[in-house]
Amino acid sequence: MKARPFLAVLLALVLVVFGLGLGGWWLVWQRSALRLQRLPLVVPRAARFVPRDPPLSFHLFSDGDQPLDYARAVAPPRQRRQAAAAVGRLRDGAFAAAGLDYDGELRSWLAAPVGLALFEADAGEAPGASRGGWLLALGSRDDGGARQFLQRFWQTRSLAGTDLQISTYRGMGLISGRGALLGRTPMPLATALVDDDLVLIASGRGVLEQALDVSQIPELNQAGQASFQEGLRRLGTGAALLQASPAALERWLGLPLPAPADQRPGGLLLALRPDGPSLRLSGLLGLPPEIALPEVGADAGLGQALLAALHRPAASLALVQDPASIATIPLLQPLLERLVGAADAAGPVPALVVGSDGGPLLAAASGDRWLLGTAADRPEPAALEAALAADALIAAPLEVDGQLLLAWTRLQAGPGRRDGRSEQLQAPLLGWRWQRGDQAWWGESLGQLEGLGGPQKQGTGRLQGQLAALAVPEAALQWALDGPRARDVLAAWRPWQRLTALAGGPLSEPVTGLALALQGETGVLAVEARLDFGAA
Repeated sequence: MKARPFLAVLLALVLVVFGLGLGGWWLVWQRSALRLQRLPLVVPRAARFVPRDPPLSFHLFSDGDQPLDYARAVAPPRQRRQAAAAVGRLRDGAFAAAGLDYDGELRSWLAAPVGLALFEADAGEAPGASRGGWLLALGSRDDGGARQFLQRFWQTRSLAGTDLQISTYRGMGLISGRGALLGRTPMPLATALVDDDLVLIASGRGVLEQALDVSQIPELNQAGQASFQEGLRRLGTGAALLQASPAALERWLGLPLPAPADQRPGGLLLALRPDGPSLRLSGLLGLPPEIALPEVGADAGLGQALLAALHRPAASLALVQDPASIATIPLLQPLLERLVGAADAAGPVPALVVGSDGGPLLAAASGDRWLLGTAADRPEPAALEAALAADALIAAPLEVDGQLLLAWTRLQAGPGRRDGRSEQLQAPLLGWRWQRGDQAWWGESLGQLEGLGGPQKQGTGRLQGQLAALAVPEAALQWALDGPRARDVLAAWRPWQRLTALAGGPLSEPVTGLALALQGETGVLAVEARLDFGAA
């Protein structure tokens, strides 16, 4: 009987220690930058003040220091300082573009949420009068930090000659004036403090008043849109969120839009989250009802077999389920041509294969050489015969190291001779086809035959691993690039150019790979992308 009180006390101590340990672990995890990998997407508080369907909006679910801490935590030991410095330059440049000094004005108090919305000005509208301009929302760790920031903000600009106007709107104090941000040309500015811990800064009193108006009616603000809430539910997790209207896709995101109006995409909702040393992007792009991406059929296993049969090193690797169908979608035509190498290829063979193939199709490129893998009977060589003959290509059997190929050549005159004799005819190889079981391989150089077929001996290659990391084998289109190719693609992409400008220096050096997958359903194109950083 005497043992029972002792056991009860011991059990209580164990529970207390366990509770303290669990609480301590939870506290450490809440403050850890690694939690950015698993942040659930919730409706941003700042979205209440953004009018519905803005041209462009961006929400960050962390403070300004957590991204740096994360980069430092996941980077290789020798690259931690450089990784944190690159993210820091990007952060400081982004706030500087909004006219704010992060270290001097924000670091001591800034907390999530951080939100930005850009608006188009109406025709004939004065800057800042109503919808034109921008709105910035900044969360605060405490009431005092936000108030002190606004006090210093206007005090500094008042000393610079800004005429301040203090008024009340919807029961809330507003401060507005025409002043300069960090020494820039004077422009309209207006601020408000919401619930003592959310600072709103707008490019004019009209923009700020509209933000306060729409915050009162859910149907008029971004947070109250059912499509916005459903998009967050589908995307699941993210450390940042971007929404772009159809017009902003081309203007700010550099997405070339097709000419037919009925083929143009709708808005984009994009979630960004870190994933180890990589950045994962998951997006939902609205599609017209007339556009439907093909689904993975019974031949999905053949696509994986083509991947496993490719042993050659490649700089670009793509797996397309039904290229002939995708080639009819104007929105995706430029992407399809680029990933299979058909746009810049010498000769018509790759373009004809892509346009006639019901899939699956594997496209690999190394240097300026293209290589395609298809089903043995899709497409049949006979189906391409007329088109190739019209382009003066001649088909002939060719035996190489005991392997029988179908080769295409074109007769052309060789260089002139000095002795005045007639020129010799040449027949350069413009393409070949080799069938192996249920697979057919198409290429332009006989040296590409090495490394095709047979079981995979050393596991998947680097690009195959990038496709596997996307974890969407049912995607209609998958594409992976090595470091140099990925850096070339990013360098030509308008948003990356703007990020580089904000950072005040190059951001591409640590990029080691890029992977993309597209999966369609009625009215929506699901986009998955993965940008890898680290040692090559």
